[in-house]
Amino acid sequence: MAIPTNAFATGSAVGNREDLSDIIYRIDPTDTPLMSAIETEKAAAVNHEWQTQALAAASGSNAQSEGSDFAAVAVTPTVRLGNIAQISSKYAQVTGTQQAVKHAGRANEMAYQEMLKGLELKRDMETILFGTNQAKASTDPRNCASILSWIKTNTSKAGTSPADPSAADGTGTRTDGTGTLAAFTETRLKTVLSSIWTNGGKPNLISTGAFNKQAFSTFTGRSTPMEEAASKKITASVDAYESDFGKLKVVPDRFQRARDVLVLETAKWAVAYLNGRKFVSVYVAPTGDSQKRQILSEYTLVARNEKASGGVFDNTSS
Repeated sequence: MAIPTNAFATGSAVGNREDLSDIIYRIDPTDTPLMSAIETEKAAAVNHEWQTQALAAASGSNAQSEGSDFAAVAVTPTVRLGNIAQISSKYAQVTGTQQAVKHAGRANEMAYQEMLKGLELKRDMETILFGTNQAKASTDPRNCASILSWIKTNTSKAGTSPADPSAADGTGTRTDGTGTLAAFTETRLKTVLSSIWTNGGKPNLISTGAFNKQAFSTFTGRSTPMEEAASKKITASVDAYESDFGKLKVVPDRFQRARDVLVLETAKWAVAYLNGRKFVSVYVAPTGDSQKRQILSEYTLVARNEKASGGVFDNTSS
């Protein structure tokens, strides 16, 4: 039906106010499950260091004569490890005019931009720490060693010529297998879990990409999917694994490499932040009619003892 003749309609009007929602919608993911799962600690130097200690092997023949003396035995010294603090940052700049005008969905444009840049920085850090194959470097700009540079002892690899880092000290990187990779299977996961337990670890978290999270959901050790008849709801997702060595939480991580499955004792990992440098907004002097901020973190990954964790590497991811 046509508009009546001479009826004044919105198409001709020039005085109608705009209808702009006061809500801004974002879909980009901001969850960082591995950074959220591990602890944080303070660093006081660019080279943040810690120590690990190994006990003597257990003996099944430790029987001594009554009243016997003893001879001193060699003491196993601690191992001193360290990682380099890396600076990651984002920048926000807002003109004086944009700061002054009335906004929809935010009261303060600079504060809104600082919030966005903080979320972007957190995503970058999750990717750097858990999604890159990066060794530590003290040259400018400094790099911290990612988790893949530490995990050496308890691994399952596949493909042509894969290799763990030559030393579990952050100085090297993994050598990825090439050619035909292997599917992520429960057998490979059990091999890694058994190795971790034998070496004294108590893993509590499995982290995967999207494809291998779905592969995991077919494993027999997963928690049983539930069907709620009353609500006509089937819960098919599985977020726990009942292993022979304890229950592990399973999380998907968008920012780790799709080919890697990490099996972690989260208490043995931490992110160390240099004092006063954890997600800070730094004022930058203006060079014109605008406000500037640098949002930064100076941080590194602490591998308290990599033998408590492991990984199933070189998995197919499609």
